[in-house]
Amino acid sequence: MSDALNYLIKARPEAMKSYFAFVKEAGKHLDPKTRSLISIITKVDSQTERGLRQYLPRALRDGATPNEVLDAILMAFPTLGLAKTIWAMDILLDMDIPEFRTELLGIEAGWHDLIDVADVKDGDITYVEDCDGRSVFVYRSGDEYRVYDSRCPHQVTNIPRLALDGMCLTCPKHQWVFDVSTGECVAKGNRPLNRFESRIEADRLQAHW
Repeated sequence: MSDALNYLIKARPEAMKSYFAFVKEAGKHLDPKTRSLISIITKVDSQTERGLRQYLPRALRDGATPNEVLDAILMAFPTLGLAKTIWAMDILLDMDIPEFRTELLGIEAGWHDLIDVADVKDGDITYVEDCDGRSVFVYRSGDEYRVYDSRCPHQVTNIPRLALDGMCLTCPKHQWVFDVSTGECVAKGNRPLNRFESRIEADRLQAHW
């Protein structure tokens, strides 16, 4: 939330409470994906960069595909115009969300080969870089392997290996802190790391995304 909204909430709590209640009530018959797509369009129309960076990953979490996000923005082109649409694409490209890369658009989810299980030590965090467009952190506990996306669930910032201190992983952008042994956010934020389904095939660890 912006500093301006935080100020208004403190300065005019009743008025802002009514406003947020109105927004919630106005969209109560929409499914989460549709609400997120509409929110993206409103953020593009108002050119609110922070909001767009928040709602792009939220739309994906709510079930929208990258092509549906692009379609929603392009369908609003008569209202948005070229300048705002290009502005949104510049931010999208800067975020570098793997699913939006042109070579990956439309490709269905599948299994990806990560690493030989012998190279993943029990009780340690292993970083696997640039596997089919993604980097991941792997935590092993006995025979259990947990594979986490290296991208922060807040604004999909790619968290580098150097941000790992023991079991704690800190996003450099807004300082969300995660326990990589569980994926839980333990400071600043409120959402866990995205965990991928995993399996072992021929002594190789694979993940599904």
